[in-house]
Amino acid sequence: MPEFHQEQYIYLAGLTHKSALITWGAFFFKIKGKSDDQRFKLVDDGDLKHINPPRHQTIGSSSEPFGVAVVEVRDAVSGEIAAKAATDSSNHVLVTGLLPDTEYTYKITIDGEEWAAGERRDWVVKDDENKGLEKSGRSYDNRFRTHPHPERAAALTFAVLGDFGTGVRKLSTEKQRQREVAAALERAVEEHKVRVVLTTGDNIYASSKLLGFIPVGGTGDEDDDWFFTFYQPYRYIINRVPVYPAVGNHDSGETEKSDDRKQLMDNFYLNERFAIEEGGFASLDPGLFYRFRYGSDFEFLCVDTSKTSPLSGDRVFKKEKHLQFLQSSLPNKDEETGGPVWRIPFMHHPAFTAGPVHHNSRSIIDTLNPLFKRAGVQIVLSGHEHNFQHSSVDGINFFVTGAGSKVSSDVPSRFEDAVTVSWSAAAHFLLIEANRTQMTITPIAEISAGQPLTSVLLRDAKNKEIGTPIVISSSGNMVLAHSGD
Repeated sequence: MPEFHQEQYIYLAGLTHKSALITWGAFFFKIKGKSDDQRFKLVDDGDLKHINPPRHQTIGSSSEPFGVAVVEVRDAVSGEIAAKAATDSSNHVLVTGLLPDTEYTYKITIDGEEWAAGERRDWVVKDDENKGLEKSGRSYDNRFRTHPHPERAAALTFAVLGDFGTGVRKLSTEKQRQREVAAALERAVEEHKVRVVLTTGDNIYASSKLLGFIPVGGTGDEDDDWFFTFYQPYRYIINRVPVYPAVGNHDSGETEKSDDRKQLMDNFYLNERFAIEEGGFASLDPGLFYRFRYGSDFEFLCVDTSKTSPLSGDRVFKKEKHLQFLQSSLPNKDEETGGPVWRIPFMHHPAFTAGPVHHNSRSIIDTLNPLFKRAGVQIVLSGHEHNFQHSSVDGINFFVTGAGSKVSSDVPSRFEDAVTVSWSAAAHFLLIEANRTQMTITPIAEISAGQPLTSVLLRDAKNKEIGTPIVISSSGNMVLAHSGD
């Protein structure tokens, strides 16, 4: 029998003001060579039958249990046990009875042994020839802070990442920068206390293309597709900070050979997080629409703008049940009492884009924008175009953040059509710091290990440099900090 290495992972899949969805899994690697020159090859899902004991899945809500699991959550200050949960039928537990806005540590024990304890092996790429799973000198710091109570005002720092899932198996290229953007995101989590990560879709891309344009293999429809694209790049983030995903065309059947929604739902534990909640907080299948509160001032709304296939015609948000969900989630601000200060939709396809590849979306402009306007929305987040763009239309600030890895260096040409305020061709994610009076948006540039965080240089439609950050007040005013200010 061949020898295999099991690299264990931990994922904080969901978080509220009173509960945490804690999950675990592993990826298997076939070991080649002797102890002084071992090489590790990721095991494809189709070859899991060869490990001992055989498996079908290694991560996700439907994966076979690794054993009898006990999760212990402790107060980070006192060290006292706050909650415990156990299971022998799954690889996830919902820990309840937690206090709002409180920091906790946690430990997972399976069959009496701590899961993912000690020094981990991470995928290291030194050059085209020297790459593999190596001891990294790093270990998990399993902690989280619960969300504030939905009736309590609280400031929030969150990050937005789009079009990122190209993978880190090989060296980065000029057009694929996931490793470097992930490094910047991890530093921001540490330095700025990021509490939430949103994605604007295209979480996983196909690993290769037949004839240069037909996606084949590694599309995200198997667990092993998720190692290089999600679990390894964000390993030391996703055990501490919850990720809220949107669906992109590369996560559905719109662009790829298969619809990866089922795997997306499974590996992001979306049914466990949203479908079981009461109060109409989600609209699923087919589609991914959900909303969640962070304190009393922030409500996020995930909008699925994809198609189920290239020939399906309308976007899924035009399905009756999804449109009803959006209408109820975006009430008339003038008739609402007790609503959030900031209502923030995030999605994949942008309403407005100056290119260079895509155009304004007439279906979003006609169907969704009127709902955004009546609800008093001031900021909309999207991806799809592989750059940064900021448009301002009818008092709404539309941000495109689609360069979390994939990056286009071409200059857009439709600035007037998109009502463009600023743009950049740099790989980045958005760092957003907000309270009830204002929101500060900073595109953060990629970094290499050990480098400090820097903001992206923005330009306006006339190629004039514009400084950062972008500041939006809850009263509707918007200010760009110009260079030299």
